[in-house]
Amino acid sequence: MSSVIPVILSGGAGTRLWPLSRELMPKQLLKLTGERTLLQETALRLGHPPVVVCNHEHRFIVAEQLREVGLEPRAVVIEPVGRNTAPAAAVAALMLADADPDALMLLMPSDHLIVDTEAFRRAVEAAVPLAQGGRLVTFGIQPTGPNTGYGYIKAGRPLGDGFEVERFVEKPDLATAQSYLASGEYTWNSGIFLLPVGLFLSELETHAPGMADTCRAALAKGRSDLFFFRLDDETFAGLKGQSIDYAVMEHSTQVAVVPVDMGWSDIGSWSALWQESTRDASGNVIKGDVLAIDSSDCYLRSHDHLVATVGVHDLVVIATDDAVLVADKSRDQEVKAVVEALKREGRPEATQGSRGWRPWGWFQTIEQGERFKVKHIHVDPGAKLSLQKHWHRSEHWVVVRGTAVVTCGDTSFVLRENESTFIPAGTPHRLENPGKVPLRLIEVQSGEYVGEDDIVRLEDAYGR
Repeated sequence: MSSVIPVILSGGAGTRLWPLSRELMPKQLLKLTGERTLLQETALRLGHPPVVVCNHEHRFIVAEQLREVGLEPRAVVIEPVGRNTAPAAAVAALMLADADPDALMLLMPSDHLIVDTEAFRRAVEAAVPLAQGGRLVTFGIQPTGPNTGYGYIKAGRPLGDGFEVERFVEKPDLATAQSYLASGEYTWNSGIFLLPVGLFLSELETHAPGMADTCRAALAKGRSDLFFFRLDDETFAGLKGQSIDYAVMEHSTQVAVVPVDMGWSDIGSWSALWQESTRDASGNVIKGDVLAIDSSDCYLRSHDHLVATVGVHDLVVIATDDAVLVADKSRDQEVKAVVEALKREGRPEATQGSRGWRPWGWFQTIEQGERFKVKHIHVDPGAKLSLQKHWHRSEHWVVVRGTAVVTCGDTSFVLRENESTFIPAGTPHRLENPGKVPLRLIEVQSGEYVGEDDIVRLEDAYGR
């Protein structure tokens, strides 16, 4: 399938999987079901270099995760603001059409689980002749039950290895979903599409006039930034957010569906993740340091402290180092309301965890109080922080693993395990990892203000 170019949309926040998934580290960037993240699994399904569309905050994590699995992307396109899937798809189609007007793009969300990769590839192969014959192809998932959380597709007359699409249906109530299942005429809408770029852009112009032109202008005014491409902020922000279904697929008369049974889930809730995970004899999914006594059919996950349950059933219990969620498994779709409430209160837990990701690695806040903060800092091999200074705080660094090259003022020196140094407030400084193992150190900040925005970058390899 060398003619098929993967396009991965990685802009979602995954708020229903809070507190594990947050805006600054959403579910597609997490290892939820195996040793790879959902983004990595998505990128490896065809094995071809993908185009990835993501936001500014995730760009370095996306690039690093692709590098970890040996994939060099065709492009990583940065959206200045989220505008749903139609503009993102339009940007990718315009980029590909410039190189090959007959290209086929396989549009995939980054946060879906597909258990049977071979079935997925066979479905894509079956869809290629339909796309080459002038169809926008969607993939319909064979329903396993009357699910009310998915949209549905009603198949029309046979068409090659698929069917014409008679209509798309929004998420139904339970009785309607049961009738769809009984009829055998409906599949779940997977949100995965195989699209001839020229036809897609033509249909987009017909059904959402002006969107393609605005996306073209955002590309033309955009700029390269290291190994990313940034769309023009003002132009792209002027777009109305629309899904690809609403903008094109529900209105076009040239849509086909290829049904497929491939162990698909959008992992849209904790109960969905429970369903897709290995359970013990009591029906529990247990991740991390968990002790479950007389408990059944629960999803129990701890990323820091011991979690113990006694006599509970059908619960979701998620413990991170800064938040704990306890929810009835049947009401886990309402977790989004927790995030919305936290945002209204201005709580940082709504969008970020204690670990902050940077292009050079990450840092995690261990303790914070009046006039001090303690961090655990991880610097990747060969990486370095910006040359910077702080007006309001001094820093003590203690190396606990690896080797550091420290710049402090006009001098540079090496620190090894169990060695430390002091960085006075206002002094230009930099931290580098020259070695082949991760550098880890403990940083103790002290001063009148220890906020993350007290930073003056004097030089930065990452263009920040």
